[in-house]
Amino acid sequence: MSCRSYDKPYGADEALKARIEDAADLSAVRKAPCFVGFLDERQADLSSKIARNLGVQGFMLWGGYEDAQRRMFAAFPKELLPDSERFPVISIYLSFRKEDSLSHRDFLGALMGLGIKREALGDILVGEGRCVLFCKEEIANFVETQLTKVGRTGVKLMPAGSFPLPQGQRFEELSFTVASNRLDCAVACFVRSSREKSRQLFSQGLVTHNYEVEKSLSAVLQEGDKVSIQGYGKFIIDQIGPETKKGRLKLAARKYK
Repeated sequence: MSCRSYDKPYGADEALKARIEDAADLSAVRKAPCFVGFLDERQADLSSKIARNLGVQGFMLWGGYEDAQRRMFAAFPKELLPDSERFPVISIYLSFRKEDSLSHRDFLGALMGLGIKREALGDILVGEGRCVLFCKEEIANFVETQLTKVGRTGVKLMPAGSFPLPQGQRFEELSFTVASNRLDCAVACFVRSSREKSRQLFSQGLVTHNYEVEKSLSAVLQEGDKVSIQGYGKFIIDQIGPETKKGRLKLAARKYK
């Protein structure tokens, strides 16, 4: 038997902390996994930090497939190993006419129009004439029976696994050489400007590093870090190094499209 899942909007970080703490406490008492509804990337990252700070031993994030952006948090009791199979996440496969160009925004708008809360919805992957959306198990039947149109376009429910997952987030591959692995060096490359001008972005609070506003020019980058620059986009650091013959560092990154 699973604990209840929390669906309220998360708002302030303290509210999320309270929900993570409640989930951990309830899972220990009931000896069952306890879930917190779908979190965005920042909330998911924060939930992991909160769980570790609280000393939660068994927890996991899962969104229905590897590399999901929106994921649920689960606290597991010591009697159970964290397992993605226990998550109440359902994938729903839909098809529509290829001539009708539908987007993530179209599907999200249709779902919200049905009164579904964002916290009950995971990723929505849209391809040519097909869509796979992830949601909480408790609303799956409602979605399957009520989502018959997206805008003016009819959509048809398909058996699970009818086609490969459409490509989710698209990226632009980037490659630079930088003087060091300091964040300001990378930011200057991302905005294609001088380090001096990039420093203004820091002072204005326009740069976030792993979801936190970063004002330190000397912050050190690591592989896997995420950097957002207001007005310029979001980036993932894939590789730092090796050094070139001139002593500069190669930097490989991806920019969200």
